[in-house]
Amino acid sequence: MSPTHNAQDKYDIETMKSTIGDRMRKARENKEIDQGSLAGKLDIASRTVQRWEKGEQVPGGDFLMQIARWTGVRPDWLLTGEGDMYLRTDRSHNILRFKQDSTFRKVNLVEIPLLSSVPAGKTAAIFHPDQVERYVTVDNLNDPGAFALVVKGASMSPRIEDGDIVVVSPQREARSGDICVVRVNDEDVLKMVKLDEEHVHLIPLNTEFDPLTVRKRDIAFIWKVVRVIKNL
Repeated sequence: MSPTHNAQDKYDIETMKSTIGDRMRKARENKEIDQGSLAGKLDIASRTVQRWEKGEQVPGGDFLMQIARWTGVRPDWLLTGEGDMYLRTDRSHNILRFKQDSTFRKVNLVEIPLLSSVPAGKTAAIFHPDQVERYVTVDNLNDPGAFALVVKGASMSPRIEDGDIVVVSPQREARSGDICVVRVNDEDVLKMVKLDEEHVHLIPLNTEFDPLTVRKRDIAFIWKVVRVIKNL
């Protein structure tokens, strides 16, 4: 085996053995950001960043997304260590990833319509599926009816904030604990749902907002949110 392959094998093994904390530290140092500065951007204490990088604690999904944003790395690389560390800058509709076994894995990207907003607060007037504002690119949805909505309101903060984009897949089955777009009496709302035989409980993640219970017969649809695109 050539020296180049040996070096690549060593890199792949080291990457697989690395922890989230290791990758977080590497991403931060590559961006030339110290722990205190990153903590300030995340609005947390410096000791929390230290604990993450030491592996004493693991950052939640929202913090992982923010760390990826501030350091410019791919969130899935930060989480798993797999694939490229940084986002590709080209607009190709296919990403080819080289594996050790000399096979290629193709990840298809698709463009889906971005429609009007959905409220993350009180129910409000419905969005209009015939009014496409623009298109956004996502991967691996396998649902030709998928679409995106801009979030308005703070009831799902901090996980989903005002201005974020949610990707909705009408094809996916919604279950208790899922975050969904729900149409109630011709009005729409974004909430986590809890389902029972006769009712649907609409639960905000922001404790400053009250949950709402509605009858199933008053609901036109419950569509599952499968992606969140953070507002940069």
